[in-house]
Amino acid sequence: MRLQRQKSLEASKAKKLTLDDLHAKIKEGMIRDLNIIIKGDVQGSVEALRESFENITHPDVKVRVIHTSVGGINESDVMLASASNAIIIGFNVRPEVKAAHTAEREGVDIRQYNVIYEAIKDVRKALEGLLEPTLREKILGRAEVRQLYVASRLGTIAGAYVIDGYISRACDGIRVLRDSIVVHEGKIGTLKRFKEDVKEVQTGYECGILLENFNDLKVGDIFENYIIEKIASKL
Repeated sequence: MRLQRQKSLEASKAKKLTLDDLHAKIKEGMIRDLNIIIKGDVQGSVEALRESFENITHPDVKVRVIHTSVGGINESDVMLASASNAIIIGFNVRPEVKAAHTAEREGVDIRQYNVIYEAIKDVRKALEGLLEPTLREKILGRAEVRQLYVASRLGTIAGAYVIDGYISRACDGIRVLRDSIVVHEGKIGTLKRFKEDVKEVQTGYECGILLENFNDLKVGDIFENYIIEKIASKL
């Protein structure tokens, strides 16, 4: 029974559309509409993306924006994408933790951008079969800001609690999320456990985080650190 459920889950995920396989499905005649859900940090960005996507023309496929709203990507967005076989485009926003897990389970493709032109370019390339994914972001962990300390010579130090994965000094970047909207993206300046400098802090532990060149933190902010992985080319 468990094996049957696993096969059913894998089959369900395999049917979901991604930008990477869009052109192949167009050539097979399996796709007539490219459904897109847009989530953004402000209404202006959302409207600019909607208008740009709707102006894309293709001889075999109609690009349809089926839903737009301001704010982080939530579970309802993911379930709508799953039901309508849609791609989610996020602009300066991130999926909530539950939404990210649901997207992985459902096989929903979430694409995240901070430059409008890049989002439009990727969709155009996907339609033309020219999109070549070579880099992929992998989230290492998340931590919640519980307290703030201001050090006159250093800046604002966040007393944070690691809620998922781990926070690592060796990450490629760290972003600050406020209500799932990206308010800063940069580097870790200092990572401490008590007064000791450390390389990483695991789930369930407290730590002190000082960011490079950013002090505008608030209690409740979420740190999300990540690495960029190279995807091997297919022969």
